[in-house]
Amino acid sequence: MTVKHKLTRIVRSVQAFGRELKRQSQELTSLPLTLTRPPRIGLALGGGFARGLAHIGVLKVLEEEGIAVDFIAGTSVGSVIGAAYASGISAKELEEIAALVRFKHFSRWTLSRFGLFSNDKMSAFLGKMLRCKTFEELRIPLAVTATDIITGAPVVFTSGNLVDPVRASCAYPGMFLPVNINGQLLVDGLLAHAVPAAPLREMGAERVIAVYLSANWVRERGPRHVFDLIGQCFSIAQQRMCSTWKPLCDLIVEPPIGEFGYDDFARATDLIKAGEAVTRAALPQIRQWFVVDAPAETTVFSGASAVKPAAPALAK
Repeated sequence: MTVKHKLTRIVRSVQAFGRELKRQSQELTSLPLTLTRPPRIGLALGGGFARGLAHIGVLKVLEEEGIAVDFIAGTSVGSVIGAAYASGISAKELEEIAALVRFKHFSRWTLSRFGLFSNDKMSAFLGKMLRCKTFEELRIPLAVTATDIITGAPVVFTSGNLVDPVRASCAYPGMFLPVNINGQLLVDGLLAHAVPAAPLREMGAERVIAVYLSANWVRERGPRHVFDLIGQCFSIAQQRMCSTWKPLCDLIVEPPIGEFGYDDFARATDLIKAGEAVTRAALPQIRQWFVVDAPAETTVFSGASAVKPAAPALAK
């Protein structure tokens, strides 16, 4: 009887243990599942001259919220801000720099049949601002986009000297002279990658945040001069190119910068605030990425609103 009693107790203990394991398993499955590691996040910074200072507001919010950026790709002014941040300059420091910078700090008049300005002064400007000289020294992997003006092919820099690719990415056709790098005559990356989401995917980004500076170059009363005319042409082209990069993004941030001029560097504070506001509105969507069952659809944040496009995002 003693042996039978002991066996009965053992069987009951095993059954109780099994019930407890089942209960704990049910509790765990009812909780939100978190990722074993955070997704690798890429940040695509588009072009827009002074309006690009809104990028700083985006970085500022991500930094304050502790959301790490694993890859950055930049076009035009996006390459400048991207390179500065990747080199170790904080969003707060960028905000301080933006309050002081003006068009004259990186351009000069020149007599040439290829443009009215040279951005060679940008070499000294970037040399003082950036905390390293090559892509390999950056604390965050960076891609800088440019366009071969002869072939129209996109050119993406991810290694070597840092300053010249950024200059090339900012060489707005008709305004700035093209930049010659290794025999290639390069101009603004806007023509090839209006918003450089594709390079981020190639670098290994699993989630892509795109910052799109959608705005007309001219005001309603029409162009004031040839620069306005050229700029408006590129604004139209940029809008028509959205279908090439939007499907590659998980989140599209569109700061409300339509009221700002392309040369409104003096309004840096307002531009940065515009970037901050729209990024704060997008934070709930970004936090969802750290949950296993997060939705895979692209979300567009324009101003304080979120819009989910009818077409689904590409499978990741």
